[in-house]
Amino acid sequence: MKDRIQVIQGDITRQICDAIVNAANTSLLGGGGVDGAIHRAAGPDLLAECRTLYGCETGKAKITKGYRLPARYVIHTPGPIWHGGDRNESALLASCYRSCLELAEANGCQTVCFPSISTGVYHFPLNQAAGIAIETIAAFLASHAAPAQVTMVCFDSRTKAAYDQALAALTRP
Repeated sequence: MKDRIQVIQGDITRQICDAIVNAANTSLLGGGGVDGAIHRAAGPDLLAECRTLYGCETGKAKITKGYRLPARYVIHTPGPIWHGGDRNESALLASCYRSCLELAEANGCQTVCFPSISTGVYHFPLNQAAGIAIETIAAFLASHAAPAQVTMVCFDSRTKAAYDQALAALTRP
């Protein structure tokens, strides 16, 4: 599984892949951070399509076209807001990754790029989030042929280090 997961530092809006994941809010109508950057890079048609989706529940995912992005699709998933860990945050975060991978597979995506979901303004602890992300992705890939490659696109070196550590800790079955 490890060979199908990679961690890089970069700008998710510039990734050439089948689908990028948007760490969205539940309205799907844009916001700050990754969400705002994706909406700006994709252009106004993304917002127009998102309006037709009528939002999305935390832990679920919905897919749109990529418009002006190099990615064919954008998979939108609202991550959980961290409230101390006693409001099902970990399970909801894992559900975000699983839901995105299920949509990617259903839409024929072989390459998917994820940001670090919920670790920005939603304040999910970075190391814990990285572990959940890598473990959930690896578990999905263990029983699915697609996507063939999943990339964690980290905004900064601190985030990349957390995901590198989580990937290194993953034991090969």
